[in-house]
Amino acid sequence: MAQASTDTFIGTVALVEQYRKVRALTEELANQLSDADASVQSMPDASPAKWHLAHTSWFFETFILAEYVEDYQLFDDRFPFLFNSYYEAKGSRIARPNRGFLTRPSIQDILKYRRYVDSSMQAALPALPIEALRLCELGCNHEEQHQELLLTDILHLFSLNPLGPVLWAHTDAARENELPPLQWVEGKRGAVSIGFSGNGFSFDSEGPRHATWLAPHALANRLVTNHEWMQFIKAGGYESPSYWLSDGWAWVRQNVVEAPLYWRRNNDGDWQFQFGLDGVTDIVLSAPVQHVSYYEADAFARWAGARLPTEAEWESAAENLPIHGNLLDGPGLVKPLPKSDSSQLGQMYGDVWEWTASAFLSYPGFRPAAGAVGEYNGKFMSGQFVLKGGSCATPRGHIRASYRNFFSPHQRWQFTGVRLAKDL
Repeated sequence: MAQASTDTFIGTVALVEQYRKVRALTEELANQLSDADASVQSMPDASPAKWHLAHTSWFFETFILAEYVEDYQLFDDRFPFLFNSYYEAKGSRIARPNRGFLTRPSIQDILKYRRYVDSSMQAALPALPIEALRLCELGCNHEEQHQELLLTDILHLFSLNPLGPVLWAHTDAARENELPPLQWVEGKRGAVSIGFSGNGFSFDSEGPRHATWLAPHALANRLVTNHEWMQFIKAGGYESPSYWLSDGWAWVRQNVVEAPLYWRRNNDGDWQFQFGLDGVTDIVLSAPVQHVSYYEADAFARWAGARLPTEAEWESAAENLPIHGNLLDGPGLVKPLPKSDSSQLGQMYGDVWEWTASAFLSYPGFRPAAGAVGEYNGKFMSGQFVLKGGSCATPRGHIRASYRNFFSPHQRWQFTGVRLAKDL
């Protein structure tokens, strides 16, 4: 559940505006999709676009309207079964891999559902108690997470279509840039504190803030690029088990993995193209590599004579940096871009989520919230790794140094990339 380290609150007026903007952006991101585009599920890890549109509405209806608004009537009493995600306390639900069978309700029906929930929420918000308002704030941040998932799920779906659908036109913003040399920036050492602190919203897994110990280390000043990944491939990186964890090597062999997801060969058999939301384009060599798994990130780091940063190393380096970068502002270009800023430690926010070597586990003193919202993060603290920094598909204003994204080590359909670290 949402938490804040103080009793401060965004305020009802600001929350109403946040709610309006978040709900509008979700629909803007999906407004070019046909009903067919929005209905198909490309793999069990992904969900149809209209499921995202409906599930985020179910969240507000279930946790706020049905609980705090007297005599509230569900839009459709069949929808909770269809659009509950994983909340055991909220009843049974359709199995996740079967979400693509929902050819009905149509996307137009889902949009009507959203209008119904929005109208009810806007009428209810001024009179809601503080605990309901905090749930609404959580719901807005939850929907921002689904905005990113909506985009990455559409990308995966479109990548399987031989026609190479384009969601947004390619622009010159992703042109080649001079590659800055890789340099090492020494990190903090000794006792440091990590975890959320201060005013405002955070997810429960970001706290409590606590002390940890950092050995001498350094972080790379930029992200690993496509050019460097090409060198890894040419050096036999995907063919040598010496770089890989045992599970990673088994995954490579079983799935015949040869390159980052969405890379494509030219007629000569060389890796030249990649698929994105702007269709098939040339691989920009100076841009950050994207769509790589934890297994690949770890193997590359070993090949490069380095390692992945820990979560504490990354967060201690980022927490005093301004949160700016290539993040999602709305419909349009969504792809990692070559490093353009002159900062010594660049690209810490945006472009790609950065794999860390840290498992997604609870911090000392962590306690999940009471009730169904306590299922939000805590029950996923098993077998997953932490990613930091946000991506080009992360809504601007959603990210912070303490933010803990997490995925299983084989997953790579998200905008995931690599920053190197080393011991000193």
